[in-house]
Amino acid sequence: MNIILMGLPGAGKGTQAAKIIKKYPIPHISTGDMFRLAIKNETELGKEAKSYMDKGELVPDEVTIGIVKERLSQSDARDGFLLDGFPRTVEQAEALNGIMDELGTQIDRTINVEVEEEELMNRLTGRRICEVCGTAYHLVFNPPKESGVCDLDGGKLYQREDDNPETVANRLEVNLKQTAPLLDFYKNQNVLSNVDGLKDIDEVFSEVDEILQDL
Repeated sequence: MNIILMGLPGAGKGTQAAKIIKKYPIPHISTGDMFRLAIKNETELGKEAKSYMDKGELVPDEVTIGIVKERLSQSDARDGFLLDGFPRTVEQAEALNGIMDELGTQIDRTINVEVEEEELMNRLTGRRICEVCGTAYHLVFNPPKESGVCDLDGGKLYQREDDNPETVANRLEVNLKQTAPLLDFYKNQNVLSNVDGLKDIDEVFSEVDEILQDL
């Protein structure tokens, strides 16, 4: 099974990815993992990607797509994969379809973990970090015993700059604009399944698992 996993920041995509690969013997392939592997193996595309990354520049689409093709051509992905973080644009999705055609296979399902924007704001802005040991808390899901104080060492808890409401709102807006055309693309290809990310983690996975079992 060849799966794409989608979801906005805070939707719980990473948690569901971990559950999927625990049950199904397919590799979890993220964009970052692909780049690191290509650079480690010193492939030509890996070297090219590194040259852009070392300068703090975005890696061009043609290089990224080439690295995706390299990774999906490897033996461990022959019987399926879970793709995370790619594609990010319709152009990349079309290129991925081309790669699938060359490999003689196809994307079987795109699973999108849906969560309302207001809930995502609550999830993403509720994180607090201990300034001493770095332990992460959440005001709703994993609060400290004493407000503003780390359970482990009494260190002061702080909110990261990228977790403040203004930054989070901007991040979600950018992701929404980027994701909407992709969801339409896969809906038109009849491979899109939405799951309710507001449910309990195990309930969400139950929905995901039901989709995967039908493939």
